[in-house]
Amino acid sequence: MAKKAKRLAVQKRKPPVLRFAQPFFTTTPPDQRQLDPKTGARSMSQFATARLGPIPPPSRNPVMDLSEIIGQPGVDEIKATGAIRFHAVGDTGRAAGDTTSQEQIANAMTSDYDPAAAGHSPALFLHLGDVIYGHNKDLLYRDEFYRPYMKYPGKIVAIPGNHDGEIFAQTDTKPLKAFLDNFCAPTASLPKIANDVRIFRETMTQPGVYWLLTSPFVNIIGLYSNIAEGPGSVLGANNDKKQLQWLDRTLANLKQTGDKRALVIATHHPPFSSGGHSPSQQMLSQIDGVCKANKLAPHAMLAGHSHNYQRYTRTVNFGTGAVEIPYIVAGCGGHAESTVVAAHKQQIGDTVFEQSLQGYGYLMMTVNANQLIIQMFETTGGAKKLFDTVTVDIANHRVQ
Repeated sequence: MAKKAKRLAVQKRKPPVLRFAQPFFTTTPPDQRQLDPKTGARSMSQFATARLGPIPPPSRNPVMDLSEIIGQPGVDEIKATGAIRFHAVGDTGRAAGDTTSQEQIANAMTSDYDPAAAGHSPALFLHLGDVIYGHNKDLLYRDEFYRPYMKYPGKIVAIPGNHDGEIFAQTDTKPLKAFLDNFCAPTASLPKIANDVRIFRETMTQPGVYWLLTSPFVNIIGLYSNIAEGPGSVLGANNDKKQLQWLDRTLANLKQTGDKRALVIATHHPPFSSGGHSPSQQMLSQIDGVCKANKLAPHAMLAGHSHNYQRYTRTVNFGTGAVEIPYIVAGCGGHAESTVVAAHKQQIGDTVFEQSLQGYGYLMMTVNANQLIIQMFETTGGAKKLFDTVTVDIANHRVQ
């Protein structure tokens, strides 16, 4: 009898066996659930948010001017043309066995450059995160970054994606270390891993994983949306709000100085997504909050994460009247394709799902004093062709 009672006591102390692989697969709405005893959360979103990775502080004031990246003569050439162009795409790290898609995109982007017309060439390439996937990221930079962009003549700035921030016990023990080494170096230098295979591309000298890039005609804000597969967040571990507070101060300064340039905000996780990965509404609320507080809206938001192209138009009021903002998902930089599941022209609250592509390609952004033009070029199969275009009137904040 004593043994049976002891066995029953042990059984009572054991937590109940889950019916499904995670406790959040239920018809009960999250706000009506009890906190799960194993996770301390009511939803997968809460579970991920409570376990965010650290956001390393910037090494200096996180504001860069384009002249720091391409030199003042290069900036002067862009000013003389009356417009700036730059590339953008994310999720470029190669999938297993695929050595062609990323290079086809790189070759197509390279074709947009002309050394005889430097002012009309793209100023740079804005990488939207997930540069490297998997273990040994420091070593993979050779074959997944320096080799595929060996012939690409533009400088490359970046925000990290969730895979750039992931850690592995034996190979990648410090979050974001390889990203910081290659994009946030103290000085521009030729890294050994590139020099060993006779590729010349110097490290970038970004101040950190979040930053403001000022340039003719456009301001670009890059944010780190952290390590989770989803949702994204601009907060860090232990409710670290420094990045969000910096964004608030940055928007306040742009508003107070009356800056009339276009404003583009980039995150890795997409605020809206209809396939590949879920949207990050929590992150969108964080960014919306500081936009509303400063009565300042971006003219476009760019993201990756979902390995496809998607375009949305959102109509929203941040305190100065309704504006129209394109939200672009461009995670089609070469890693892998994923399926877009929703039909086009679908209304999602204050947002319309306009267009999508399951395939590969990149964005060409063109900004002048009056317009922001976003073109999506498809490169699936190696042939470059224009797939989609959206134009934003900068002064009126309207999509054409």
